[in-house]
Amino acid sequence: MSKLFKNKTPSLISYILLRVTILMSLSLVIFFFLFKELFIDNNIYPVIAIIALSFSMILYILYEALLKIQRELGRINDYLLDIKSPQKSICTTKEFSIINKNLVEVLNNAKQREIDKRKYSARLKLKNHQRSDMLSAIAHEFRNPISAIIGYSQTILDDPDIPTPLREKFLNKISNNGERIEELLSRLLLWNNFERGDIKLHINNFNILEMSKDIKQNLEDKYKNRVIKIEFNRNKNKNNLIVNADRTLIDIVIKNLVENALKYSNKDVIIEIDKNRISIIDEGIGISKNDLSKVTKKFYRTNKNSWNNSMGLGLAIVKTILNLHNTSLEIKSKEDIGSVFYFEL
Repeated sequence: MSKLFKNKTPSLISYILLRVTILMSLSLVIFFFLFKELFIDNNIYPVIAIIALSFSMILYILYEALLKIQRELGRINDYLLDIKSPQKSICTTKEFSIINKNLVEVLNNAKQREIDKRKYSARLKLKNHQRSDMLSAIAHEFRNPISAIIGYSQTILDDPDIPTPLREKFLNKISNNGERIEELLSRLLLWNNFERGDIKLHINNFNILEMSKDIKQNLEDKYKNRVIKIEFNRNKNKNNLIVNADRTLIDIVIKNLVENALKYSNKDVIIEIDKNRISIIDEGIGISKNDLSKVTKKFYRTNKNSWNNSMGLGLAIVKTILNLHNTSLEIKSKEDIGSVFYFEL
């Protein structure tokens, strides 16, 4: 039988039978002393014997009932001791079946709470890990431009007679690094808005070709001696290049993809517009198969190529923006050959 009935406390049968037996014995003694004067020639003893026999039968019936109850309780306790493999109710009485059913429900709820608690703990650990990664990424990305600004500024301050061309060069370096910090902050704030769900789409119609030309001009000014080509069907009516989306966010998407291509390739970068598909094509270092499915995760960096992906947020931001537009970023890439990033609107 179960462990419940193996300890030093009396069993249910012993507990109840002992008290019932004492009560019946006291009843017989009281009956004897109260009614012995009413019986002549000690004829009270047969009556006492009949009552005692009746009490014995009652005790036997009570014992069988208690034994059955004990078995039912044993089954329930055995179930409690084996909650990892819940079973259906095996109780034979209605009351104990109800108790067993309620216990099963309570235990299942308790197990579900434990599972939820473990999931919450796992999510909390993941968030703490991501927060640590984020702080590390921020420190890494901000360290270089800040060091450059301090270095160039200190050089100018320490040498008042520095030649004008060199001074202008250093000032340009300071300005460029300041712009880089501003860009990093903008991306960080944008991602924070995504995380909080504060971004709302402002859908309107605009010409994707004209947007691409603006991006081409801005990035070619930023990356001197680099060429960005735009390819599209020139026989196609430009009005057919109108898309319906959030102009500001799609501008961020294309700019991020083109800038990535410029950073990790030395050859020309192509923006290809084919119907409703926009592709960014480069002949750069490419992405390994192992990293291909991971590069769009936030704060992710490939070890081999040390991708500078704006704290690992650039492609994560692209992916999130496209998801908001009910589309997705697709990537085709081969190491040392190049990559194609494309999406449809």
